[in-house]
Amino acid sequence: MSTAQPTPTIVLGGSGYVAGEFLRLLHAHPMLELGGIVSSSLAGEPVAKTFVHLAPAFPTETFVSLEGVIERLGTAPKWLVLSAAPHGASAGIIDKLLTAGANAGVEIVVVDASADFRFPEADAYAAVYGHAHETPARLAEFTCAVPEQLATIDTPHAAHPGCFATTMLLPIVPLVALGVADEFFVSAVTGSTGAGRTPRDTTHHPLRQSNLFAYQALKHRHEPEVRSLIKASTGRDVALNFVPHSGPFARGIHATIFLKPKERISAAQVNDALREYYRDSAFVRVDAEPPKMKDIVATNYAAMHAVTNGDTIAVFSVADNLLKGAAGGSVQWANRLLGLPETMGLTAPAAGWL
Repeated sequence: MSTAQPTPTIVLGGSGYVAGEFLRLLHAHPMLELGGIVSSSLAGEPVAKTFVHLAPAFPTETFVSLEGVIERLGTAPKWLVLSAAPHGASAGIIDKLLTAGANAGVEIVVVDASADFRFPEADAYAAVYGHAHETPARLAEFTCAVPEQLATIDTPHAAHPGCFATTMLLPIVPLVALGVADEFFVSAVTGSTGAGRTPRDTTHHPLRQSNLFAYQALKHRHEPEVRSLIKASTGRDVALNFVPHSGPFARGIHATIFLKPKERISAAQVNDALREYYRDSAFVRVDAEPPKMKDIVATNYAAMHAVTNGDTIAVFSVADNLLKGAAGGSVQWANRLLGLPETMGLTAPAAGWL
């Protein structure tokens, strides 16, 4: 029997939906344990007040300030940090933790679910997000990719590509790597949890319910992120035309990717090629028919299927925005960085009838 102890884990961005999913995953993970959930605005308040559904798992846990969690670092030799902090804020908080860890002589492994470490260059980040990167010296310490698309990692920390990006990258990267096409058109629909916990006009229930609308068409910030990650994974530049939509449901993403293949190829050949690419990937499957979101919602699994009329290929890709697209994919990276089985704590199946 193993005598290894669970790694204490700090969750940043404590009151948001992704942080809530981090907590849910930590509760079920045999080798990770909550060492502190950071929310400066809620420090001292019960976690169960914000996440009522997690009260059975964390009945007495309270939020802690960043300073409070830094004071705990000396109690263990190694820590994991899972960041669900907002874009633009995450990098600075992570830098403070890494600096404090170095000063305390403890090892800290970080996985960032924000956008702060998705680009390897500070200029590329600033061009998309409209402000300078807060800690450009830390960029070289992070690798960003979908876990299934990078066999090895040589940086101490990892960043997750995000929900829309993951759902697009899963089918596109194999097709680019195989030279099937170099231009893609994507129409994707996401649930309201993708917009975060703070209510907005576009997430308010009376507007969202029984409604469907596009936003930031052909100018969404994930487009340059996805192109950059495709180039990093395949070495090839591609054209990407992306139109996101807000859907009348809470969680999940359904993306339809259209492409004109360079040479005629059957749907069976495309699906077989995708299956071969993901043959060793526990969380990605290629279905025999177009996948349904309810088959993967609230899980770390993703599914896809391709069809063709001879001239155009359409690939349907589904993933849960909060898990595979954020917290679940990040815990995959954490497992790998800590030397644990990549699937540990992530294999719960879908409920099916949400």
